[in-house]
Amino acid sequence: MRPLRLIDPLVYLDHGKAIKSGFASSIFTCNQLIHLYSNHGLVKDAHKLFDEISHPNVFSWNAIIMAYIKARDLTKARALFDSAPHKDLVSYNSMLSAYVGADEYETDALDLFTTMQSARDTIGVDEFTLTTMLNLTAKLHKGCYGEQIHSYMMKTANNLSKFAVSSLIDMYSKCGSFREACNVFSGCVGRVDLVSKNAMVAACCRERKMDIALSVFWKYPELNDIVSWNTLIAGYAQNGFMEKSLALFSEMIENGIGCNEHTLASVLSACSGLKSMKLGECVHAWVLKIGYNSNQFINSAIVDLYCKCGNIRYAESVYAGIRIKSPFAAASLISGYSSQGNMAEAQRLFDSLTERNSVVWTALCSGYVKSQQSKALFKLFREFTTTEGLVPDAMIIISVLGACAIQATLTLGKQIHAYILRMIFNMDEKLLSALVDMYSKCGHIIYAGKTFQLVPVSDRDAILYNVMIAGYAHHGFEDDAIQLFQEMLKKSVKPDAVTFVALLSACRHRGLVELGEQFFISMQEHYNVVPEIYHYACMVDMYGKANQLEKAVEFMRKIPIQIDATIWGAFLNACQVSSNTELVKQAEEQLLKLEADNGSRYVQLANAYAAEGKWDEMGRIRKKMRGKEAKKLAGCSWIYVDNDTHVFTSGDASHSKADAIYSTLVFLNGKLYLSGTKLKQLNDMQGDVVEDIF
Repeated sequence: MRPLRLIDPLVYLDHGKAIKSGFASSIFTCNQLIHLYSNHGLVKDAHKLFDEISHPNVFSWNAIIMAYIKARDLTKARALFDSAPHKDLVSYNSMLSAYVGADEYETDALDLFTTMQSARDTIGVDEFTLTTMLNLTAKLHKGCYGEQIHSYMMKTANNLSKFAVSSLIDMYSKCGSFREACNVFSGCVGRVDLVSKNAMVAACCRERKMDIALSVFWKYPELNDIVSWNTLIAGYAQNGFMEKSLALFSEMIENGIGCNEHTLASVLSACSGLKSMKLGECVHAWVLKIGYNSNQFINSAIVDLYCKCGNIRYAESVYAGIRIKSPFAAASLISGYSSQGNMAEAQRLFDSLTERNSVVWTALCSGYVKSQQSKALFKLFREFTTTEGLVPDAMIIISVLGACAIQATLTLGKQIHAYILRMIFNMDEKLLSALVDMYSKCGHIIYAGKTFQLVPVSDRDAILYNVMIAGYAHHGFEDDAIQLFQEMLKKSVKPDAVTFVALLSACRHRGLVELGEQFFISMQEHYNVVPEIYHYACMVDMYGKANQLEKAVEFMRKIPIQIDATIWGAFLNACQVSSNTELVKQAEEQLLKLEADNGSRYVQLANAYAAEGKWDEMGRIRKKMRGKEAKKLAGCSWIYVDNDTHVFTSGDASHSKADAIYSTLVFLNGKLYLSGTKLKQLNDMQGDVVEDIF
């Protein structure tokens, strides 16, 4: 039962006064009371009053339909709409707007608009109808629909108001037609208003055209309101210009413009992006000063700020002070625990929540993926599907696919893919990128390629290209990786650091030294990508595999950053290929200085000396390893059977079915070492079967 709120008795009191005054029987008064009840969430009372009206008019029907729309019961609203004997344009617009504003009702909205079009003479469409349909077009990213609506608006002179212009700008921007959005705005010369100007600033921010956004912002300074400032501040923060976002906030305060929760959320996001505790604490103090500390939206952003700055203690303190715990604040704290590898605490917080929305589930799933605890994630996903039913958020699916990629669990990955198809998920670039990555890392590059081809060339972004290029490089399809890079450039998709790691890996595997050098030079000169550790390591390893140790040595001398163990490890491999003991000793000195407790480095060094026949040196390294008590992590293998991942290491006897497994292994070993006579007998008995196997 819904709890009684303080406002409810006042609503009933107004109704009582209407009855006493004799106005309750008036249909006008009844319609107003239906609106009053619905505005306060009392939809049952509104419907009871509606039922008492002997002859409801069109306004009565519109009032009760709107009551259910406000209650987000669109099924009931549509049932009333269909049964209403009186419907006007307001009835249709109310239902259409409700469908557009809700998720998964896009088809219903299109069908209803088609009905309105077919009954244009009796119902008609107005500016509200058309701007609502522009919002739907933007939501669906269907620019062709938007162009048709725009054409109709021009024919009927419905394209001149500020709301029409702003809706057109928003539609073209969200459908990827920024130039058309600019053309619409340019057509407003002499009649630019606040609404259309703010829409244009938002469109520029969406396209990362921050110089144009700033120009539009200052071109009509007298029009700027708090929404204008918030839009630009948020645009800078979302596009990675954190310092400019904070500078604009300071300018806003100096100009006497008051801030609101949206301003503070963007500013806190900028502080989080900079990982600046000092600035974050200043903004937190400002929040306390102006009394926004009870705002759940802002508290969640503060928790997120402290988590990203690595101060979990402060984040816990803010979270503990939140009177009504927000799922978003909980999700931020779960992400904070995850970033520090503390999944036990993240799980504890998750288990303590009475309300869990998709954001909280996604945060915990992402944490398990980042900490590479795939088994725990699979268990969590099974719990989710059992308790929650359908998966509403694609990010949860993306996390599960990431775990499948880590474990190379192709069978489960295929099941998740089937689930995606069965539940008709929106196959956006992120979800398709996760599928491509999963198939690639599970060893099925053909499936990865087919999934990649499902994405239209015009919709492929840098992440999707990077995943596919890396997959081709890893599986030995270097030519395909390079060809895909060329396609990426033709489509004006800017490569990033990840792209060049994949390309250099392809050149390293194939021994394409000259091409690798060209890529390395171009990443800085043409694409402004600063080389990182993995780029340098790839180059050193590429020279080593091509037996060009002199180039590797010369390259190492020119590396402008501090050389870490990754690069020295690649250099050691290069020295081993060229059998250069002197340089192996140099690499040994640096490696053991950086990673003296890493057993894998000792094994790598011992193998390098053994490959050159330096047995004394190998023994010395082994002895040093024992003296340091350094241990190499044991290699392991795993298999996914019966909804569980079974992990095995060398000599492992911890599995619950270890006896049966080892018995089977002994039996199989016996079959492998059959005598020549027995093998001939088996071949005679089974015909071509053994011949096919061997």
